[in-house]
This record gives sequence, structure tokens and C-alpha cells, in this order.
Amino acid sequence: MSVVSQVILKADDELRYPSTGELTAIKDFFQTGLVRTNIAATLAENEKKIVQEASKQLWQKRPDFIAPGGNAYGQRERALCLRDYGWYLRLVTYGVLAGDKEPIEKIGLIGAREMYNSLGVPVPGMAEAIRCLKKASLALLSEEEAAEAAPYFDYLIQGMS
Repeated sequence: MSVVSQVILKADDELRYPSTGELTAIKDFFQTGLVRTNIAATLAENEKKIVQEASKQLWQKRPDFIAPGGNAYGQRERALCLRDYGWYLRLVTYGVLAGDKEPIEKIGLIGAREMYNSLGVPVPGMAEAIRCLKKASLALLSEEEAAEAAPYFDYLIQGMS
């Protein structure tokens, strides 16, 4: 849910007009709109490149993941990992576009830890994978865009840690 939606719903629930602080938050949301949409476009257009670079970084740091007995050993397992990396990258774009971490929480983190634990996937390994996604993604963004996008990756990392 965007900042605008949140402000409107909260004000309506309380039967009042949005406060000055809430209107300032909406103004700030609109002022960063072009940066946020540029970030989302860059990440979407480069998803394959980002996922490939992030997985390369991860496998170099953690070769045990792709070694016999590792969770990403074998073509099928590796393909599932890459699928998940793309999914998490999309979650980041949703958060960036909304200007809020709520989509990441609702869509991506609720239940993710339990799912990975039940599948025997090391959750700290997923946090490391997202760190690699962050590094590969931010390398494609301007300094301003990277500063805007980084907290969304950090939120995912914290949720997986």
C-alpha cells in the first residue's frame, strides 16, 4: 500500500482530514516518484543480469551451496534458487514503488522463514543471497537511486537474518 493510501485510510478511519505531517509525507512521496520509478525500471530491465551476477557472487562466497550435498547442488535446485532471487528482486521493486516496506512484509517475509526451514534451506544463506542481490543491483543505479533502494534490500536481509 502506498503512502497516499495509508494516509487516506488512516484519516478516514479517524473521521478527519489528513494532518500537515501526513500531507508532507505525501508531498515527499510524489517528489521521489521519478527516482522510484527509475529504480524499478532499471531493476526490472536488468533482472536476468542482476540474478546472474548475484548468484555468481554467492557461489564464490559459498561454494558449499553448489557442492554435492549443498542446497543448490544440481540444475533443478540451482534453478529454484535463481527463481527465488528474481522473486525477491521483484519484491524490492514493489517496496520502492510503494515507498513503503509493507509490500515486502506482506508478500515476501510472512511465512518465508518457515517455508525455507521446512525445506531445509539455510535461512542465513538466503540473507547472504539477498546481500549479493543488493550489491549487484546497486551497482546499476546512480548514487541517489542506490540510497533510495538500499533500505528495501536491508529490510529483506534483516527479515531473513
